[in-house]
Amino acid sequence: MKSFIPTPSHSAVAFGPFTLHFYALCILLGVIAAILIGRARYRDIGGNPDEITDIAVFAIPAGVIGGRLYHVVTSPQRYFGKGGHPLDAIKIWDGGMGIWGAIALGTLVAYFVFRSKARSASFAHFADALAPGLLVAQGIGRIGNWFNGELFGRPTDLPWGLEIPQQLRPLGFEKFSTFHPTFLYEALWCFLCAAVLIYLTPRFKARPGNIFYAYIALYCLGRSGTEYLRIDAAAHIFGLRLNQWVSLGGLISAVFTLLRSRALERLEGNESAGEVD
Repeated sequence: MKSFIPTPSHSAVAFGPFTLHFYALCILLGVIAAILIGRARYRDIGGNPDEITDIAVFAIPAGVIGGRLYHVVTSPQRYFGKGGHPLDAIKIWDGGMGIWGAIALGTLVAYFVFRSKARSASFAHFADALAPGLLVAQGIGRIGNWFNGELFGRPTDLPWGLEIPQQLRPLGFEKFSTFHPTFLYEALWCFLCAAVLIYLTPRFKARPGNIFYAYIALYCLGRSGTEYLRIDAAAHIFGLRLNQWVSLGGLISAVFTLLRSRALERLEGNESAGEVD
């Protein structure tokens, strides 16, 4: 008999009048990991690690708000359609965070807070220091989707297939019991990419900001794959899920920026060599 990955029977635990949602706990653990990794990396380049914590106070809530807004705006039928409940839009603990909204609003707020006073390093150095930790945070956050029984992919008989209870199976897939654990694929991809960015950091130090762009490129590459497997309800444009288009756009933009940065680095190197000659 084959063994599969089970879906947890509980997504929360009650302590008297308080309820601890495992999804929210994973998000919190991810935030802590991102801050600790970011502080250590920022210190290594001569930055004041307290700046990471100070800015996180503003950037993290902005990221949560941005992520939730993106999710609600791109999945309005779930909350405002027939049978939907508008108040569920604020129940973040039930899952539903759009990483694109989180990155966009979180980065924007971090940038303005960072520029509001003198800092020990540039914003590009700051972003590079945070990039691997952000991937670790995203990977830990994806584990929270496991507890909620969400973000799985097409049916599969592979040994690592995810068993989904009948009541959580999408319409049209009721007869299937095991599905691709796309949340796990994305989590493992995030952890792998975080290690790659840490490895690349010394090689990219000549042009600060490239590690952050590499983060965008690598994540978008992996997300394109998991989006291809997912079967949850989503907006489609020309046959592709909206998040696939966003991933492809982010991948192309980040790769173009990295190639342009590399070309400028070579040009500057040639000019320097010419001056020496």
